[in-house]
Amino acid sequence: MTDIATRVYNHTWKIDPIVRSVLDTDFYKLLMAQTIFRRYRDVRVTFGILNRSTSVKLGSMIDIGELKEQLDHIRTLALSRGESTFLRGNMFYGKRQMFSPDFIQWLEEFRFPQYHLEKRGDQYELLFEGPWIETTMWEVPALAVVMELHSRAVTKGLGKFELQVLYARAMTRVWEKIGRLKKLPGLSIADFGTRRRHGFLWQDWCVQAMIEGLGKHFLGTSNCLIAMRREVEAIGTNAHELPMVYSALAQDDRELAAAPYKVLADWQEDYDGNLRIMLPDTYGTKAFLERSPDWVTGWTGARIDSGDPIAGGELVLDWWRRRGADASKKLLIFSDGLDVESIERIHAHFKGKTRIGYGWGTLLTNDFRGFVPDDGLDPFSIVCKVIAVDGKPAVKLSDNPAKASGPREEIARYRRVFDVPEQVSMPVAV
Repeated sequence: MTDIATRVYNHTWKIDPIVRSVLDTDFYKLLMAQTIFRRYRDVRVTFGILNRSTSVKLGSMIDIGELKEQLDHIRTLALSRGESTFLRGNMFYGKRQMFSPDFIQWLEEFRFPQYHLEKRGDQYELLFEGPWIETTMWEVPALAVVMELHSRAVTKGLGKFELQVLYARAMTRVWEKIGRLKKLPGLSIADFGTRRRHGFLWQDWCVQAMIEGLGKHFLGTSNCLIAMRREVEAIGTNAHELPMVYSALAQDDRELAAAPYKVLADWQEDYDGNLRIMLPDTYGTKAFLERSPDWVTGWTGARIDSGDPIAGGELVLDWWRRRGADASKKLLIFSDGLDVESIERIHAHFKGKTRIGYGWGTLLTNDFRGFVPDDGLDPFSIVCKVIAVDGKPAVKLSDNPAKASGPREEIARYRRVFDVPEQVSMPVAV
């Protein structure tokens, strides 16, 4: 097992680059990239980093030269022969050849495009503008770089023994969480922690702990590289990015209202009816469900990713029942800021009502809360979102208005088109 404390103490980025492979990304990025490749590869999309936790002054903590060095290193990465073989020949979700030969060939030739970086006050402006198929690939590695550089900045002055104790305490915390989770009957849980992890080595350790501690109840990891190395399932489907871009491309309000369902229609065509987990909250779950075509009812499940998880899950269950579906055979996946206490609460509420799964993210792979002075290693909320599409602003509403993004006037228009009522903001910790 890797001696993480020693590696952190001795590391240089050339030995331990933050992102070390094109596959050091989440599985859903590759699945979405294939749909983008087939349908909208030439649409120009701008992504940007947004630090919601403005009290964390990244511009003061992270050296711009180190940030550029890590980003430039990512631009040298290329898919290896072994990685290509993994994607071509592996079985994902029980299906062989999930990725088409022409997409794999594109991915083999892919190199990360240029970026725009400048310091603005005590934060960084980091933008990626270009063809959608290229800029989409930056989201996960860019976030991983910023998060790990933050971790390195905080731990830089710690001695060998301080680091040993720090990681021993963090390991104990993870193991104790796993001990509580293994008591939940019928648990199904996956690692979703790549984007806001403490570091690559730490995420890899957490996955190994989940494998040993949870056995068959651990479904796998969203991280493709770790899934390949640890021989576990790569987990993921799609994200808010698709409806955000499809909606921005709409020519009028009618096309805008139909855009989220066009995403689902394209998705089930691209994946032969597999991977049918909808993400209904991009423009408000309630309106999305009520306006959805009948064929959407046949989808396998839904991911609950904002708002109150129990209220959101009950909303979807009620909708299935009213549409004549057997809710007990459907699947709810919860993924919004989960930790052991919230998983236990959700599990107690929904157990026996439907099938349940969990995507455990930041508070699995980055829970060092209270371990250094001034809470310096506490996780914080940072995202990389679509900002513009062919020069038009992109919008996300969410079931939690604190997660909304886009110009104020466009948010108002989307709320009108999607008939979203007044919402109650909830704290966004991660």
